[in-house]
Amino acid sequence: MTATRIETDSFGPLEVPADRYWGAQTQRSIQNFPIGWERQPVAIIRALGVVKKACALRNRETGALAQDLADA
Repeated sequence: MTATRIETDSFGPLEVPADRYWGAQTQRSIQNFPIGWERQPVAIIRALGVVKKACALRNRETGALAQDLADA
């Protein structure tokens, strides 16, 4: 049997697996919309990181983003 904890949202209490970091709203979504557990390929995740970094650097150059945030 999987250990659970009780989380509460506006709909009331709900059991959530103890080893998960999400709360009641996410658990309800998982139960109501079982769309699967597929993950994005690592190449896509890395590419998004490259795009985000490029945007941060350009926004720093134009002054639209503070230096400390761009370097985070």
